[in-house]
Amino acid sequence: MRIAIGLALTAVLLAPAFAVSASADVRRITITARAPWQDGQVFSAIGPYEELRGIASGEIDPDDPRNALITDISLAPRNARGMVEYRTTFTLRKPVDMSKAPGVLFYNIVNRGRRNGPDTWHVGGDPGDGLLYRLGHVLLWSGWQGDMPIGSTAPNLEAIDVPIAKNPDGTPVTGRVVDRFIAVEAGSNTQSLAGAGRLPLTLDTSDATLVSATNETPTGVKSGVRPISNSDWAFADCRTAPFPGTPDPTRICLKGGFDSSLLYELVYTAKDPYIHGVGMAAMRDVISFFRYSERDEAGTVNPVFGQVPHVIAMGNSQSGRFAKAFLNLGFNTDERGRIVWDGLNARIAGMMGSFNTRFARPGDIAELYMPGADGPLWWDDYNDTTRGRASWGLLHRCRETNTCPKITETYGGPEFWYSRGTVGIAGTAGTEDLPLPENVRRYYHAGTTHGGGPGGFTLGTAATNPKELATNRNPQRETDRALYVALVEWVTKGTPPPPSAYPRVSDGTLVEATSAAMGWPAIPNAPRPDGVVNPVLDYDFGAGYRYNDGSGVMTTVPPAIRRVIPTLVPKVDEDGNEVAGLKSLLHLMPLGTYTGWNPIVAGPLAGRQRSLSGGYIPFAKTRVDRIATGDPRRSLEERYPDLWTYYVAAARHAATLVEQRLLLPEDALRLLGQVAQMTDLTHRP
Repeated sequence: MRIAIGLALTAVLLAPAFAVSASADVRRITITARAPWQDGQVFSAIGPYEELRGIASGEIDPDDPRNALITDISLAPRNARGMVEYRTTFTLRKPVDMSKAPGVLFYNIVNRGRRNGPDTWHVGGDPGDGLLYRLGHVLLWSGWQGDMPIGSTAPNLEAIDVPIAKNPDGTPVTGRVVDRFIAVEAGSNTQSLAGAGRLPLTLDTSDATLVSATNETPTGVKSGVRPISNSDWAFADCRTAPFPGTPDPTRICLKGGFDSSLLYELVYTAKDPYIHGVGMAAMRDVISFFRYSERDEAGTVNPVFGQVPHVIAMGNSQSGRFAKAFLNLGFNTDERGRIVWDGLNARIAGMMGSFNTRFARPGDIAELYMPGADGPLWWDDYNDTTRGRASWGLLHRCRETNTCPKITETYGGPEFWYSRGTVGIAGTAGTEDLPLPENVRRYYHAGTTHGGGPGGFTLGTAATNPKELATNRNPQRETDRALYVALVEWVTKGTPPPPSAYPRVSDGTLVEATSAAMGWPAIPNAPRPDGVVNPVLDYDFGAGYRYNDGSGVMTTVPPAIRRVIPTLVPKVDEDGNEVAGLKSLLHLMPLGTYTGWNPIVAGPLAGRQRSLSGGYIPFAKTRVDRIATGDPRRSLEERYPDLWTYYVAAARHAATLVEQRLLLPEDALRLLGQVAQMTDLTHRP
């Protein structure tokens, strides 16, 4: 029996070596650089690492049903084999001695080309102790973002060349697009456009419209709208020449300059869109090559062939949104029907994005008029009756092919307040807990900003402006490190990770975004959360857009807003700290109120949620201070009589977190060392 299983496994691993030329995928890898990583630093028992960088050249079959969902794939140029080509950079870091590796390939989906996971997993610095390297994992990055071509991207970024859509008669593919300019630099006269992939069809401004506005609500209602005459602006660069400047399809120039107190909205006809969905297929194929193939068509050997039976991916923020879109469109199945990722951490990714649409800007944050929350943000199939959408879920397609990974989904506050993530928890009606599948765990980092703060047990100071909050230091990194280890054990050993922890409608911890519903305390000289949240807007992008796929062609630009979808937020306690979710050691031993929201102070978006930002309001130091200001929250003096009391309580909480597998033992010791270095809590004489 063991022999039969071994032979079957060998056949699966070796199959690509005998069939490379029979299928469209990565056809050639070119290693351009190979060197010791970190000057040959030794990582515990694993030893030193080496880094290989190169180019993967591949092609996809446009007639394969697995590629059919790529927007404009029928308008892509084909080679002599009838295939659509791409080239992408890649970086591979591996132990020099692969016999010491445990067989895990960690694929980090690059964020705007950047080769990085959470900084806690990098080498050098405290706590950047090289966790992934000490674990012996193989690390892989590659380009996927179509508007970052190889020839025009910095060498320290991952890039990709994807085709540009052309009509069958060779004429440009065109369409209307919208660009917005907010918080422009005072006195500036030139603003940049997206550039290649969205170039204007003509530099004649009569084909375009530019307006300014003094204010805009979270639901898209503008005030003080003023059309700007087509003779008062140009597709041009006025930085070194007076208006109308030097003609430039990548910029616009405004006569008299831009006003930093206004927002500007430009609508024009663009041409030559990138076929961005090819980046998804390229990422699928690159991972599949390093996982399954022995060599490329030219005979170049895969340096990790047969040694990475497990693949775990991590998408961070923008790339986490991309990961959800990747799964939704069925790309976790390669062109031979094999699974690509076994595990996925979709980290701090509240919604989706514009990753497979014509004239997409995949690096955008999904601001007003941009796709992001228009399809499923939930994993199981759900009937979106509010918007009249067919029942669907992010795992619908991978379930049909039995290629769904094990998933840990992690959120912080801005993923709810800014990125509309609670629709994936409570649905578009906002009245129920949507079920989580068995292969998904969801974790909410209570009271954290986007990606978490730097940590440290310091009191800090309040914001000087009563309309905003100070910087939130509450960290996510230690919890994320523990959750990554748990995901690895889930994938490689079948050991279930810690149970999901997040706010829910059913227990009253996910509520309307108002002070009253949240239970927000009346903290003096601090803003309130009312009117801050970014709601989900139900857009009409036109008949060419496929909402459940997050794909297609937007023909109504700007889109009409049909309705506002309820967007919920976490409930708080008497201190203003969130009650549900996973809590860091600092949150369990708070020195103030840690929020996942922080309002914009001034400008056309004043009072709305600041982009991906959380906030902090320190506790009063003494009871006398608290009473003098009218602060309803207990002071530090009333909470922690002395430093020893604080340290003992922190040690108790740390031990519990380690037992729950939410804190690594080495991180617990490091954090308690920081607590031990505290000198005073209240600075009392």
